[in-house]
Amino acid sequence: MSKKYWGIITSTRGSMTDEIISDLEKRDEEFSGIRPQKMASFLGQEKIKDNLKIALHAAAKRKEPVEHLLFYGPPGLGKTTLASIIANEMAVNIKVTSGPAIERPGDLAAILTNLKEFDVLFIDEIHRLNRIIEEVLYPAMEDFGLDLVIGKGPSARSIRIDLPKFTLIGATTRAGLLTSPLRDRFGMICRLEFYKASELEQIIIRAAEVLKIEVSKEGSHEIAKRARGTPRIANRMLRRARDFAQIRAEGKITKEVAHAALDKLGIDDLGLDDIDRRILNTIIKKFNGGPVGLGTLAASISEEPDTIEDVYEPYLLQLGFLERTPRGRSATLKAYEHLDIRRPSKAQMGLF
Repeated sequence: MSKKYWGIITSTRGSMTDEIISDLEKRDEEFSGIRPQKMASFLGQEKIKDNLKIALHAAAKRKEPVEHLLFYGPPGLGKTTLASIIANEMAVNIKVTSGPAIERPGDLAAILTNLKEFDVLFIDEIHRLNRIIEEVLYPAMEDFGLDLVIGKGPSARSIRIDLPKFTLIGATTRAGLLTSPLRDRFGMICRLEFYKASELEQIIIRAAEVLKIEVSKEGSHEIAKRARGTPRIANRMLRRARDFAQIRAEGKITKEVAHAALDKLGIDDLGLDDIDRRILNTIIKKFNGGPVGLGTLAASISEEPDTIEDVYEPYLLQLGFLERTPRGRSATLKAYEHLDIRRPSKAQMGLF
């Protein structure tokens, strides 16, 4: 296998043969410098890394592509980064797109027919693929073939196009929305977990070196403990602390500087922001601690239900501040204590 560059494809309207780049990749271009490029420099997710190393080495020995992979978990944990690392380790191209960007079967056919042997195709938010497009993807994943229907009516005929052997890597934040036939066609399914504060500290220190930011160990710890277990959030906080240090301090991010910068952004010691606190305060003060339905809660704070469910709830549940019940969301005793609100007795709430 010859060494190839890692190519990110660009999108041009009006031609089915042009490849498509996802909006996520466009947004993350500025972060590409701090993305690790090799498995050895990727911090955290040790169990997944160990399994991937075995799969990569075995595939290289057999001179075969890596089996199709599915990464799922909350946003910002490294799904896109792992996909690019796999391509780098196998010395092949990676082509990046997203589920919503593939609007017609022809779009998918154009991407698949432009792949080269052993290339990696990364589809972000794969659970948002159109069902018709999924049907086209099944034979491509299983038999490396593309079944197309040409013409209409009695003159229609089906042709099969052979595809080069490739690896499909799917990423999703909502694995439950994937159809069973699609999920079952992946050889490995990997759930990415939230990071420990110690792992985030290492990530922050590495990112600071790449971005040429001076940060103390205490400063990195202060950022890490507020980063909600997510590297993307940790790196974002690091850049905001850098801005604060340059304007209000002497350029170095110390514990005190990080504390002041994040407090100014409304991020408390556990990483809760204004929306997190508004969710908890609304449940406690407007609905007597709950339970309250998701739709009612979303309307009360002028937020979308999907945003609450996908962005805010996972971390509040992880902290033990929120409970999900069949009747709705309820605040726990920990939430009352964190917000310094006295929990009413059962008699005061009308419960006997």
